[in-house]
Amino acid sequence: MDRRLWTDYPIYFFISDGFIYFEAMKSSTKTEILAGVSTFLACFYIIIVNPAILSVTGMPFSAVVTATVLVSSFGSLMMGLYAKNPIVVAPGMGINAFFAYTAVLGFGLTIEEALGAVFWSGVLFLLLSIFNTREKIIRAIPSSLRHAVSAGIGLFICFIGFQNAHFIVANPATLVSMASFKDPATLTFLAGLLFTGALTLRKVPGALLFGIAFTTLLAWPIGRWWGDTKEISGGVATLVNYTGIFAWPDFSLVGKADLIGSLRYSYLPVIFVFTFTLLFDGISTFVGLAEASGLKDAEGNPQNMQKSLLTDSLATLVAGLVGSSSGTAYIESAVGISAGGRTGLTAITAGLLFIPFLFFSPLLSIIPAIASSIALVLVGSFMVLPLTQINWKDPEEALPSFLTLVLIPFTYSLSIGISFGFISYTFLKFAAGKRKEIHPILIWISLLSIFFLAL
Repeated sequence: MDRRLWTDYPIYFFISDGFIYFEAMKSSTKTEILAGVSTFLACFYIIIVNPAILSVTGMPFSAVVTATVLVSSFGSLMMGLYAKNPIVVAPGMGINAFFAYTAVLGFGLTIEEALGAVFWSGVLFLLLSIFNTREKIIRAIPSSLRHAVSAGIGLFICFIGFQNAHFIVANPATLVSMASFKDPATLTFLAGLLFTGALTLRKVPGALLFGIAFTTLLAWPIGRWWGDTKEISGGVATLVNYTGIFAWPDFSLVGKADLIGSLRYSYLPVIFVFTFTLLFDGISTFVGLAEASGLKDAEGNPQNMQKSLLTDSLATLVAGLVGSSSGTAYIESAVGISAGGRTGLTAITAGLLFIPFLFFSPLLSIIPAIASSIALVLVGSFMVLPLTQINWKDPEEALPSFLTLVLIPFTYSLSIGISFGFISYTFLKFAAGKRKEIHPILIWISLLSIFFLAL
């Protein structure tokens, strides 16, 4: 008698237009669900961080929490059910700061007008996706830049992980430096990182998830012993000082977008920056994840690309309507992919896990930053592998790839890093007299990149 659990069997998962066959993807139900949980734990911080950023504009914190959960759940479920990709969609970091500090506090848009600008950027995304413009842009990106984007994203999320864990801290003399080993949070983070690394080395299924759980348990007594008397940089004290369990959802921002007022001529630059930033953040993420995971079609492009881009577009459109900054594909999805996620069930699992936090968002404070950051650091190390496929002896490939690789983490921006990659690649090809090797779309993208950087 076969004693395997049902979760060990590959299954047929019915979608409206077909099936996902997990065995063909070298996956199983258990693996996909664990990967979805791992991805959720790597990016759940957005439920708290996005409202913290947007609330500086005067938006109600609780209303932005609700909007963030709605966008994250809708986008991730659509990515899984429609695009069949293991990628989470949620309000993007960076673009939310632009929304708050530039669009509202800088340009002077009202909250309603800024939400309208998000909506119209979603409409532009949708049109670009329907006419395959974004897909054509992805196909125009040279393979060397694709590899550099993947590795750059890896360094970026690794840096985010170190920063969130407060292992890397600000330093007025050197910009950044390492935290003190006298800090119990630092030691807890290192213990969790090594433990999770050992599980990964031994190929334990769900290693990242177990590592997060182990570090959370390890952090609990430290929070109890030091939390009330000593400031702990890594957020361990939040284990003791969490704000409760239950909170009602706040729908006060739903439907508040000013769709007419946001179309003023003076506001068009805001819509353009929303569109351009998310265009290249999305492209960078899809290309980077595909290069790192091998989830490609027969032509070497990200699998189910058009449907994924449509999902990305609709998430942004919905974000404007429910009261959040733009939605986008999350680079933290690499955590679930590294845990074995290969199908839409990974994104579906993560999307479903967002829904309860319409009511239980205070529970998120139970998992400290040092625990969730471990997954980001480890996955970042996995994503630098494509660097071996770049011809570093050829300056025409090496310099643009290097600029892309380092500027993504150093500028804390996917769009800036890839923009410099486009510009330098195009310039060097012209300088070498190899104009015919440059895709016409890439030339236009480089010109738009210059305009974007000038803005």
